Amino acid sequence: MKLRHLESHLQGVQGFDNPKVHLEQYITRPHIAACILHTAESNYGDISGSVVLDLGCGCGVLSIGSVLMGCDICYSVDIDPDALDIFRSNCEEMDIENVEMIQSCVSRVPMLFQQKRIVDTVVMNPPFGTKQNQGADMKFLEVASLLATKAVYSLHKSSTRDHVLKSAKKFGLDGTVVAELRYDLPASYKFHKAKSKDIAVDFIRFSLLKG
Repeated sequence: MKLRHLESHLQGVQGFDNPKVHLEQYITRPHIAACILHTAESNYGDISGSVVLDLGCGCGVLSIGSVLMGCDICYSVDIDPDALDIFRSNCEEMDIENVEMIQSCVSRVPMLFQQKRIVDTVVMNPPFGTKQNQGADMKFLEVASLLATKAVYSLHKSSTRDHVLKSAKKFGLDGTVVAELRYDLPASYKFHKAKSKDIAVDFIRFSLLKG
């Protein structure tokens, strides 16, 4: 599937009705989601025919995109039942199958998979780890490192690049910044004063360190 066609499909994914600030809920923009998944497949062959895990799947844009790009199955994990309800509606509306939704906090995911590496590729747009969620992004990355056998694709604030890449090494991952993107973050919460805010975000591919 061509990039523009994938992005067009993902524009039909419904976002959060009432995003929860403590979970840092923001829908991954269709353009960014399409870029992540199209790059993962066209440059590395990490989606088609693969078992994909979407950590913090939210309303399901990365999961749905993975199915559209030909994954065998996508395990989609989120702690919020309301987000999974929206995700389920999105799947029904778009006739998406090959998805298994799991309600769980990220820390319990390795136990749910019993530490077995049945996952090929992890895709995620984790919380940036600000305010009360400090360190959440690294927790997501650590869990991803325990499960992926091919690669991990993730978004992180560019301002934290050195910390992210250094931490990845500790988790047995080698990170490569594929692109620096502009994340147009819309005003979603009462404390947001501007209508939107552009944030510099790194799109990073993590591969497993050898040895």
